[in-house]
Amino acid sequence: MLPRSKCPKASAFKEIDVDKFSNEGGADALGGHTFYGSVDDYRKQVIGAREPFVSVVEQNAPWNERKGPGGLPHNQSDIFKTGDGSPSNTEIGTVESAAPRRAFPSMARALCGVFIVAVVLPLLHNAPLVGQAGHAMLGAKGVMRKSQSIREGPVLEEMVAKRQNSPTDICTRWSHQSAIVNGTLYVFGGRATTDIGQTNNTWNNDFVTIDLTKTWQISSPTVNGLPQPSGPPPVANGYLWNSYDSLYLYGGEYSDTPATSPVPYALWEYNIASSSWKEHSNPQTSTGNYSNAANQPVQEAAEGAGFSVPELGRGWYFGGHLDGYTTAGWSQQTARVYLKSLLEYTFPGYSNTGVQSLSSGKTAGSDGVWRNVTEGGLQDTSGFTERADGVLIYVPGFGDEGLLLGLAGGTSSKYTALNVIDVYDIATSTWYKQATSGSTPGIRVNPCAVAASAPDGSSTNVYLYGGQTLIPYGDQTQYDDMWILTIPSFTWIKVDTANQSVPPARAGHTCNIWDGQIVVVGGYVGPNISCDSPGVYVFDASKLQWQNLFTALSGGDEQNQQSGQTQGPSGLSGSYGYQVPGPVQSVVGGASTGGATVTAPAQKATEGPLATGKPITYTITGSNGATVTETSTPSSPSSPTATKQNSGPNIAAIVAGIIAGLLALLAAYLGFCAWIYRRQLLLYKNHVAMSQRAATGTDGGRAEKAGFLFPRGSSDPAGKTSTDQSSGVAASSGKASSGKASSGYTSVPGGPPLVGPVGGNSTASSSVEDLVRGVEPSFVGVLLNPRRSLRVINRD
Repeated sequence: MLPRSKCPKASAFKEIDVDKFSNEGGADALGGHTFYGSVDDYRKQVIGAREPFVSVVEQNAPWNERKGPGGLPHNQSDIFKTGDGSPSNTEIGTVESAAPRRAFPSMARALCGVFIVAVVLPLLHNAPLVGQAGHAMLGAKGVMRKSQSIREGPVLEEMVAKRQNSPTDICTRWSHQSAIVNGTLYVFGGRATTDIGQTNNTWNNDFVTIDLTKTWQISSPTVNGLPQPSGPPPVANGYLWNSYDSLYLYGGEYSDTPATSPVPYALWEYNIASSSWKEHSNPQTSTGNYSNAANQPVQEAAEGAGFSVPELGRGWYFGGHLDGYTTAGWSQQTARVYLKSLLEYTFPGYSNTGVQSLSSGKTAGSDGVWRNVTEGGLQDTSGFTERADGVLIYVPGFGDEGLLLGLAGGTSSKYTALNVIDVYDIATSTWYKQATSGSTPGIRVNPCAVAASAPDGSSTNVYLYGGQTLIPYGDQTQYDDMWILTIPSFTWIKVDTANQSVPPARAGHTCNIWDGQIVVVGGYVGPNISCDSPGVYVFDASKLQWQNLFTALSGGDEQNQQSGQTQGPSGLSGSYGYQVPGPVQSVVGGASTGGATVTAPAQKATEGPLATGKPITYTITGSNGATVTETSTPSSPSSPTATKQNSGPNIAAIVAGIIAGLLALLAAYLGFCAWIYRRQLLLYKNHVAMSQRAATGTDGGRAEKAGFLFPRGSSDPAGKTSTDQSSGVAASSGKASSGKASSGYTSVPGGPPLVGPVGGNSTASSSVEDLVRGVEPSFVGVLLNPRRSLRVINRD
């Protein structure tokens, strides 16, 4: 990819010329102020020797949350101690005068104090000697500005509260990281604006939540601002993994407006119970299946595709890039490097057979275990390309631990098509490719995707929404379309959203699913929309409709799995209440509860788990306890199976038995009719052959089967009566033939007129008439009246 100041890029969304900021910086550029390195330096040079005092602004804030220049956290070296030994990051511009006491008269001291307060301190506030004291406060519109003197207590408390809590009132938000744990949607960092036309200072480490256990309108979602963390850096385009009780922030890129140099990478963990952040510094890789060497430092990538599976205790980051805004020490003159590796992180306390150090059932320590998979199957071939800005989705079943699907993405000039999907078998650490069917979405970067499971698990449906293309060069076009990739059929289905209130097209947004509803947060919406606030939207995955309301459902477990899937660890989170939509049913069969009849890819898989495995399916029971859906077991013996017992009549089995019985009767009837038809057809052929011999005189005027031609009691050409039993063939015209062929039948030369059947209007005689007229028997005729045909062959 070209330098950021030269071309649009997949993650920047709106490219800014960095060069024009290159000469800016320092206190003046940011509206900040100059600070001394320590209190002792200032005391020696300006004030003198006396105990330091904490600034008015930070007296009421905990020491570890007090801010430094520009409102950013101090480094550890910037933290000083007060007179009582407790830490303090003292602001120089607000330290009281500390000169040694002298014996002044009381009146002189009073006048001196008045003079200092009224004249000297205001002068010192703007004096070049000590710089512009005070914090660089973030204004209400998100623009850096000089702090104002604070003299009133209520105003002071309000400003302190605003600095501690993350803002929830934003204009636009994109390139952030998100995850759901137990009904709470966490959103961290990314980029955001609070003012129309804002082009810099968009990177942030805001930390907010959205409550998904309550019902709310999209115009007023329940967004809560958490305290801005002092440790995790403000990054965008990383990923937020989650376990059952923690969040893990991996990767991301630092600000380019203004330019910010990355620091050495550390994994940041947020413990939900204690509401605290923990740093895991200097992470290194471990040896494992198809991985690179051990003890390699973990690099901080950005714009990759991430996913986590709490049930397995692992998170992954696929692809992405490294450059001067992600990696410490990387020169901005060095070209960006795109990746195709799969970085895996095993959460503390979980096992992983793919890692050598965790073999024999060992579990990861408090820092977790890293593995960088670089040679898994097709991964080291030329057909497996580098990519960024794609998505990663988990599908349970097929293999022992499920599959990962890599969708969309690309580089600065090449994109990944969606007609062939990269499939990763977690258990074997191997990549495969799988072709799709149906109309295919266009190439794109920066979409979002979620997966929902049918109630019985027979299908998993992947929802892909939005994204953008950067082709042609310099042109960014965002999408607002919704697609479904149904698994295991691997068929694409475009969702019809006509006549719906569809959100503006977007890219760089996040999608999460809960209670069968897709919650979309943020996204870059282009330059023509002023604000996208609050920027939260809801799509009903069952009804395939955009909604103005998120409806919280009751009854789900902590993982929000389908009711019938809670007994197994492979049930997809967020699928509670989800029903298979009609358009998907028309492709894979079954009903809203599942029962898909298509159990393999439409484009046949030739190798890997899709060729040999099956989805994990579950028993679905109705409100009366009766079984609603038949189930099958997974291909792997280690996969979970359903444990619910059938406590009522098996309606589905009864219906299936009746249908099977009817089909068996139908098959027997068709077989019987086929036998009759073959016998009657043989009689017809014999009749035709004899007639032809009689017409040419080769039969002596009498066939060896004369009874086949004439019914009993009819006259032969010599006036004699036939004594052979007829096969039920009789003339139907009542007229002589005149010796010419009629309807493919030639009568006996010189024969008398053929008369009607002896014995009246029997069905057997009508069949005889058909043969005499040369009418070949038909299978349909046998099906409609098998009794008549049976009498014909019985007379033979």
